Amino acid sequence: MSNIKFNPRTLILLIFILVVGMLRVLVPVIGDIKVLANYSAIGAIALFGGAYFNSNAKAFAFPLLTLLISDLVLSLTVYKQYSSGFLYEGWYWVYGAFALMTLVGKLVIKKPGVLSFAAATLIIVLIHWIVTDFGMWYGSPSFPQTLAGFWTVLEMAIPFEFRFLYGTLGYGALMFGSFELLRYKYPVLNFKGKDAAVSI
Repeated sequence: MSNIKFNPRTLILLIFILVVGMLRVLVPVIGDIKVLANYSAIGAIALFGGAYFNSNAKAFAFPLLTLLISDLVLSLTVYKQYSSGFLYEGWYWVYGAFALMTLVGKLVIKKPGVLSFAAATLIIVLIHWIVTDFGMWYGSPSFPQTLAGFWTVLEMAIPFEFRFLYGTLGYGALMFGSFELLRYKYPVLNFKGKDAAVSI
């Protein structure tokens, strides 16, 4: 057990993700700020995890677990009428899109900055738009199973994708900006070398 090291960077990154995940659960039930529930935080969580966790396991597992836990809480409470048993209908399309968004954070935001964050945000909005709406269209009796039918679904989703964009920009600016300020103030949070063999 002598090679176990406490990793403050991992802890702080995880706290950031959990706090925003908790906000996702709390915002819909707080009257004064309930309107913020329309602006999704999941894009920011995916980009943040992908950008800052060097380990692939951490980069995907921590954000995905946060999404799963917050989804379960919301499915059992606020959005109970929309859930079909374990989670909402078509959840696997959302999780597939989320994994791809995390990958974008890993590949595009190699060095966090305004331009890389903006580029990654635009890419994940397109991913979210196409993947989740493909899941809504595919096999649905409500829409023709043609390209025209799929385009109809995409058009209907445009207002939601704008809110997804605004949510990603807002929460992302908060997460990335706050962590960069902490990194500047506390150099111990800078990544150095490869992850320790075992870190907690």
